[in-house]
Parts: sequence; structure tokens; C-alpha cells
Amino acid sequence: MSSNIIVGTPVLSEAAELYRKHGLALKTVVLFDENTRRLFGDRVIGTLEEQGFRLLELSVPARETSKSFSSAYRLYGSMIEGGVDRSWNLLAVGGGVVGDLGGFIAASYYRGLPVVQCPTTLLAMTDSSIGGKVAINHPLGKNLIGFFHMPELVLIDPSFLSTLPRREVFGGMAEVIKYGFIADRDFLEWLEKHFDRITALEEPFISEAVRRSAFIKADVVEKDFRETTGLRATLNFGHTFAHGLEKLAEYRHIRHGEAVTIGMACALCLSHNLGYLSVDAMRSGLELISRFRFPKGLLERRFLMHSAEALLENMFSDKKKLDSKLRFVLLKKPGEAFLLEEDVEDREVLRAIEDARRFFSEGNTIG
Repeated sequence: MSSNIIVGTPVLSEAAELYRKHGLALKTVVLFDENTRRLFGDRVIGTLEEQGFRLLELSVPARETSKSFSSAYRLYGSMIEGGVDRSWNLLAVGGGVVGDLGGFIAASYYRGLPVVQCPTTLLAMTDSSIGGKVAINHPLGKNLIGFFHMPELVLIDPSFLSTLPRREVFGGMAEVIKYGFIADRDFLEWLEKHFDRITALEEPFISEAVRRSAFIKADVVEKDFRETTGLRATLNFGHTFAHGLEKLAEYRHIRHGEAVTIGMACALCLSHNLGYLSVDAMRSGLELISRFRFPKGLLERRFLMHSAEALLENMFSDKKKLDSKLRFVLLKKPGEAFLLEEDVEDREVLRAIEDARRFFSEGNTIG
């Protein structure tokens, strides 16, 4: 799969050649959200038209609620009216919402069209655009309805990040350091050394961080595409806690990357408390997390003000639970994660949440 990931600037300048190489027709539905259309639309459309593409342009509002049946239904109608058939493909240009929604539509329209991902956020470049998991939301939970639908190409242009707000940079950086925690200690140490230059979007540091993250995820996905061995589940380090936080915030008031950052702190504490991770490794991981910047008041309103019990209750809506049991990805050491098969007692989960609450409220190392 890594051979299908192209990182470069300008990545779309050779799109026609790449499409032909991968057996794709130059008939493409281009899906934007309103923000990516305004920022990049003219450039993307012009570049593709110059290369002879036939295009149908579609867009959705730039918000999480666009990942819905109603949005998909409207887009299906536009595609039917536009004469889109199985000979077409779909190019999703945007962040996680556009990538997930576009992938969902491609997987379901005419029983499946090829999809190409062109992510424009750091989180999408390093995580959601890679791996073929596409979904829409339900009022009772996020990403509960979807498919495994692998992209034919992932076209990543780090120059798109120049328009990204700082909040979104740090949100995406959560997924970047996750790869170091779970799979590559050398990468983790490199991230610790260059954290400030990466978050400042300096080259070549940002492109290298994106490239290494994308290839780590692609390698994991290739080895366990449908999550049958537990390897792919390690990509969810911190996410069981994070999804509970997102539900507490009604999927509106906290970004996914922010929730994952907090969730990884909880997971580090749980890994140590259960005897898997050394105190020094936990402290080192928490020190890296302490370099993240949250919007003023977000930690207080979206994490610290809620009880550990409230967070635990909301974690049970996570689609990654089985038989009403939570699944946790833990660390044995930096760069080595595993899916814990045994049940974790509620008191241990609550203890880890409280430890993370103390870390974020006091700014101190713990353990």
C-alpha cells in the first residue's frame, strides 16, 4: 500500500499520469468542503482540467454533521444527475470529514467506485486518509456506519498545511506522535527533538513527519487490513478514552486530535498502573504530551470539569468495545504497543483518568 502514497509538492501536477498508472479513468467526482473549495478549489480544478480530466464538482458544509445519511443522499442525487457511472472515480479533497464521507459514497455508489484521497489537514495526511476505513456518523455514535474501502491513491501535498490554524496543527500532531508511541521508538525520539520545528511546519521536518507517519500506518494496515490479528487495533492507542471525551463534548466542542492527546495521557497512565510500562517511560511520554497546546479553557471545560465516572460511562459508546467490554491499547515500552485481551477493572480505568486529570491540572509528572 505504501507505493500508493505520494508525498510531494505540487502533488497534483502529475495526477493524470498517476491515474493512468493505477488504471483510473480521467473522469472524477471532486468532493470538497466549503473551506477546502475556497482555499484550494480553483487550484485543484484548474490543475486537473489542464491535464484533461472530466470533472463533477461537489461540496458539503465544513462540519462534522456533514458525515450523515442526509449529506450522502444529496450527493448521490447530484452524481446520478451528473451521469456518474462505474467508469468514474471520486477524489476527496479535504480533512477527515471529506475523506470519510467521500470514501463512504465511493464505496456505496454503484456498489463501489475507486476513491483517491487528497488530504489537506495534518490529521488526515497522517491518519484518516490512509487505511480504507470510511464511515458516517449516527446520533448514537461516531463512525458507526461504514465500509473498508481502500484508496487507489493517497496524494499528500504538505504545502496545503500552510493555511491550517495552529489548533489543527496540534490536533494532527497527536496522530503523528501516536505512531512513535506504538511502532517506532527512533521516530518518537526524532519527534521529541524536532517537535517545535514540525509544529511550525518547517521543511523538511513537516514532510518527513508526514511521510514516516503515513508509511507506518500503511504498513500496519497492510498486515492487518480487517483487524483480525489485533495489530491494526494498536492504531487506536488513546482512542477509547478519546471517543468518550468526544461524546461528552457532543462531537462538537473538542477536536478529535485534542481528545486523542488527552486519551494518550490516560493510556500512558493505565499502561504504567497495570505494570506494563516503566515509570520513566510514562513520564517521558507525558513530557512530550505536555508540549501540546490547547485552546484557552478547553481542558477545564471538556476534561477537568467532568468526573472520571462520566468519562467512563461515555466510553461505553465506543464502537471498539466488544460484548460491552472496553478494549485498551497499551504500551510495554516506547515503540511497542499491544491490544490488551483481558478485561480491565473499572477502578483501574478511573484511576488512570484521575492520574491524567492531575497531570493536566497540575502540570506535574506522576507515578
